[in-house]
Amino acid sequence: MNQENPAKVQRTLTYYNYLNTAKIKEIDQFQLTLSQLLKVTSQHQEKVVQLKQLKKQQSQQQLTLKQSKTRRAQTLASLNKELLSSQQQLAKLEAEEKNLVAALQQLTLLVKPEINLSGLSQLKKKLKWPVKGKLVRRYGSQKKGYLTWKGVLLTAPLGRQVQTIHNGTVLFADWLKGYGLVTVIDHGDGYMSLYAHNQTLLKNAGDRVESGEPIALIGQSGGQNRPGLYFEIRYRGKAVNPKLWCKI
Repeated sequence: MNQENPAKVQRTLTYYNYLNTAKIKEIDQFQLTLSQLLKVTSQHQEKVVQLKQLKKQQSQQQLTLKQSKTRRAQTLASLNKELLSSQQQLAKLEAEEKNLVAALQQLTLLVKPEINLSGLSQLKKKLKWPVKGKLVRRYGSQKKGYLTWKGVLLTAPLGRQVQTIHNGTVLFADWLKGYGLVTVIDHGDGYMSLYAHNQTLLKNAGDRVESGEPIALIGQSGGQNRPGLYFEIRYRGKAVNPKLWCKI
């Protein structure tokens, strides 16, 4: 048997037990540290993924913002172009209307009073419309900007006859810028009627016409996109509502 001193053996065992306990504590501490490190590493990886996703979202947002700015710029450019076009159209219509008024004023000066032309004052709601068609623009409604319709626009089939609303004398039968082929009839006592956008004029200036007589054929002259008749009644140069004279 081993002759070592039992006390010494006991001290050695106690020493080894102490060392073993210390090593176990170190191992536990190492495992705890490793677990914490793994946890931190996992959290770091999650943060990296989140940052990547955030970066991707920011890139997408930047792209969306850039596209939005581009669309807004295009919209503004389009609006500016439309505004310019609208202003040009307004200027064009304004010039054409002034040209019409000037022409009618000149015609008024040329009118010689006729005893057998008594005007239209006694004929309200008794006259027929110059053509059978659909009323698409009403007297007084907005035309463009501040401009309003001084007459009415009636759509009708191409080539349909246009008839004078009452007897009178043809003052004008020719082309007028913006209105195409136009006939203007003097009915006496300051009353005139105007028929525009025709494709053919059947009467000449100076001709005498009777109520319901064909004076033109429906067209779309003067830049119209569909056939129809623009019709006005004027009293002493001022446009009046045709519906006050023509039966509905």
